[in-house]
Amino acid sequence: MDKNTEFILWFDQLGIDDVPLVGGKNASLGEMYRHLVPKGVRIPNGFAVTAYAYRYLLEKTQAVDKIREILSDLNTGDMDNLAERGNKVRNLIRNLEFPPELSQVIIEAYDHMCKQYGENTDVAVRSSATAEDLPDASFAGQQETYLNIHGADEVIDACKRCIASLFTNRAISYRTDKGFDHFSIALSVGIQKMVRSDMACSGVMFSIDTESGFKDAVFLTGAYGLGENVVQGAVNPDEWYIYKPTLRQGFKPIVMSKTGEKKIKMVYTKDAKHPTKNVSVAPEDRVKPVLNQDEILELAKMACTIEDHYSEKRGKFTAMDMEWAKDGVTNEIFIVQARPETVHSQKDLSKLREYILKEKSEIVIKGKSVGELIGKGRAHVIKDVHKINEFQKGEVLVTDMTDPDWEPIMKIASAIVTNRGGRTCHAAIISRELGIPCVVGTNNATETIKPGQEITVDCSQGSDGNVYQGLLDFEIKETDLGTIPTPHTKIMMNLGSPEQAFEKSFIPNQGVGLAREEFVINSYIQIHPLALLRFDELQDESVKKKIEALTIGYSNKADFFVDKLAEGVGMIAAAFYPKKVIVRLSDFKSNEYANLIGGKQFEPVEDNPMIGWRGASRYYSENYKPAFSLECRAILKVRNEMGLTNLEVMIPFPRTTEEARRVIDTMAEFGLRQGENGLRVIGMCEIPANVILADEFLEIFDGFSIGTNDLTQLLLGVDRDSELVAHVYDERNEAVKKMVKWVIETANSKGKYIGICGQAPSDYQEFAKFVVECGIQTMSLNPDTVIKTTMAIAELEKSLGR
Repeated sequence: MDKNTEFILWFDQLGIDDVPLVGGKNASLGEMYRHLVPKGVRIPNGFAVTAYAYRYLLEKTQAVDKIREILSDLNTGDMDNLAERGNKVRNLIRNLEFPPELSQVIIEAYDHMCKQYGENTDVAVRSSATAEDLPDASFAGQQETYLNIHGADEVIDACKRCIASLFTNRAISYRTDKGFDHFSIALSVGIQKMVRSDMACSGVMFSIDTESGFKDAVFLTGAYGLGENVVQGAVNPDEWYIYKPTLRQGFKPIVMSKTGEKKIKMVYTKDAKHPTKNVSVAPEDRVKPVLNQDEILELAKMACTIEDHYSEKRGKFTAMDMEWAKDGVTNEIFIVQARPETVHSQKDLSKLREYILKEKSEIVIKGKSVGELIGKGRAHVIKDVHKINEFQKGEVLVTDMTDPDWEPIMKIASAIVTNRGGRTCHAAIISRELGIPCVVGTNNATETIKPGQEITVDCSQGSDGNVYQGLLDFEIKETDLGTIPTPHTKIMMNLGSPEQAFEKSFIPNQGVGLAREEFVINSYIQIHPLALLRFDELQDESVKKKIEALTIGYSNKADFFVDKLAEGVGMIAAAFYPKKVIVRLSDFKSNEYANLIGGKQFEPVEDNPMIGWRGASRYYSENYKPAFSLECRAILKVRNEMGLTNLEVMIPFPRTTEEARRVIDTMAEFGLRQGENGLRVIGMCEIPANVILADEFLEIFDGFSIGTNDLTQLLLGVDRDSELVAHVYDERNEAVKKMVKWVIETANSKGKYIGICGQAPSDYQEFAKFVVECGIQTMSLNPDTVIKTTMAIAELEKSLGR
């Protein structure tokens, strides 16, 4: 029989070219079932009720003319009109009588599945439209899915409901707005063996970073139970990033992990009318990640295999959007859907578009940011989908969560804020498609934000999404990256926030000249390392409770410090790999360390911490050495386990050559050996002694990075924290410039690395030009000054004849 006139086709009969026959979802499942199961990607078996069967049904029942008649006076701008027309069409389809020859074939195929998987087997019945997942018209989530379907009668009924869902209000509206004829698109229905994730977990996975479009990371999310909650945004899921290039080399590069709240899970019921329900997750399970390390890496490898296959098939890089499920009976992990990612894969990477907030005000609420945009408007709080017809264009939609029913108003919103959901939920996906800012997972935005309140929704600050009081001013800066020259002087970047690393990696750069550990410790860890190592000795019970809450799942609390520091630093190293990323080891002052949880018990009170117990002098001290071992372990984890050997280390504030040697020896004692696996150890040059004894210091270090902030302070005798003498503090002072010139010339004469990572070149272009004239090799700048300084340096080098 001709494939074009068959009512059903099994997955092993299908391939990606069969979208016109079975729609995007089913064609993709068939493609993977045939080609990727042999490569280790698990796909549950199933079959497709074809688009031909759909057309046959409508023709035999003469439904097309009836549907056209109902939609003849459709007005998608009128929510009541749209709802009434949609309801009539769906009722018509749900009451159609399947021709016997069609229902018989479907029932026979289901019986065959029961022979493979067991009597009365449970299946998922999914819609698969023939025009979905096109790069310019993503139909993802437009049609319905029905889970835990048993028996022939339920399967036929679910097929009818899927077909009816081709005419949901949002699908009618979407097609009309995209200019598709309602009958140029057909619906196929996929019937696939259920994975018992109701007894385990499931989620969504992308082979690209969904926020920045960074291509070398897998973004994985998961929660307990069936996957609909993650897709719909009903839960705040666990999240992970896995770095693909070193994963392919056999390393274990999980560069970020966050545990979501996961308050509810969707499970099976025995009620045929309501085959699934949501139940609460036990508090002790909410704080545990749903996957272990091996499972995370297994899923990431499947993502790479799927992406490679589709990229080869299409002849170009193809990022993928996948749904996965873990079977609670067998503990096996399956891919249950995959489609090309339709937002960032279409992005024009030749231009850099930055949203810059020019004002700040009170933060009303925080959540997770989606994208990097800013939007503002009057808040419209909607708790019930039936009230969406009250929404006005340009307002900010504030709601609990969205599903495809909300799409008609999402496209006219200036921004979206939700209580629930992670960065792969429905609200997140649609807002990316629409190009509007969205903050998800705020927990209580619908209570905190008042109806009519003027607010600004800011997603430009990394992973934290902020909702500010008032309509704040912002600008959009666009740069054509093709116009940016590459100067002889290497332009690197200063970076502290791992959340911004993927996004900032698109700015033309030669790596990271200064990655600050302090940001990671403050934001990711929050706890003093000695409070973790000597937890039992802590005297303050409230401090112990805070630490217990942050370190859930860690029997050895010091491992929490190692893991979180490795993730933060690893994220930055991954974003810029294989370019060099120089991480400065911790440079908190004693008062800053004391502010960490548990810190007061272990820190001295110093009158002038700025020139006290900081940097290098801590690392070999018996009082702090055990804490320093945790930093060394974290760096080793990034280099050895994650495979990110582009990571180098920098020693802050080395006062004497003896101290420099002691730090190198202490690092080696903890396994972090200079030269091993190409490890360079750079010294900060920020004390006059470093310059005066540059020859001697550079016998110990592999190079110097000039820190102008402290060098200026110590040369001019100015406390840079004191506003009383702030007028004296200036890095452009002749004494500072003489010192800088001296150390650059010394390092170059010895053939050693010399860079500058202090604030001066970012703040003053004339200082940047000065160090270029002196022969600096690299200049590390704040991200927002990289492009303008690069242009200026290229011009200068041209005039110098370089």
